[in-house]
Amino acid sequence: MIFNKDTAKKTSELLLQINAIKLNPKNPFTWASGWKSPIYCDNRITLSFPPIRNYIREEFSKNIEKQYGKPDVIAGVATGAIGIGMLVAEYMGLPFVYVRPEPKKHGRQNQVEGFLQKGQSVVVVEDLISTGGSSLLAVEALKAAGANVKGMVAIFTYGFDVSVQNFKNANVELHTLSNYDNLLELAVSKKYITEEEQHTLQEWRVSPSTWGVEV
Repeated sequence: MIFNKDTAKKTSELLLQINAIKLNPKNPFTWASGWKSPIYCDNRITLSFPPIRNYIREEFSKNIEKQYGKPDVIAGVATGAIGIGMLVAEYMGLPFVYVRPEPKKHGRQNQVEGFLQKGQSVVVVEDLISTGGSSLLAVEALKAAGANVKGMVAIFTYGFDVSVQNFKNANVELHTLSNYDNLLELAVSKKYITEEEQHTLQEWRVSPSTWGVEV
């Protein structure tokens, strides 16, 4: 669920402007999973553009407090959301922790890095939601450490049915600055893509794992 329509449109335009999101239906990208995709998203690029990262930081901070109340701690999901999560925590004047994909193999074998007390309320910051699997593993790790996870916020989500179901099953509330539908709507209106290309991009979202695969 997006925080609001205006924020979704503006965020989409900013991500397209700096090529954090690239749309290329004619020459698809190949994801690490092997999926063929007409879209590629790397929101870490926002960190290199101070006005844009400040906009994201401030929109997150304002909407986190509005949606969840002020939490005790902000958590970022490694590695993509460490930077923006830290900016949000700094802006809100809150402690920050980050969550590794798995516990370290040595030392204290931490998965949650930073100071976190049992019972503290946490809002998790993520850069991108695809299936939601790695994001929800971070939530599990925080809960295992005794945190009260109030919800998750992300810059962008593809809105796959599987991710919607995964968040529902995990009983985790997700809010995003923008999403796939608003991105496509903005991209057509600003002539980043044609209506025909929009149709191709919509088809991909229905079955991303099989899209573009020759039978």
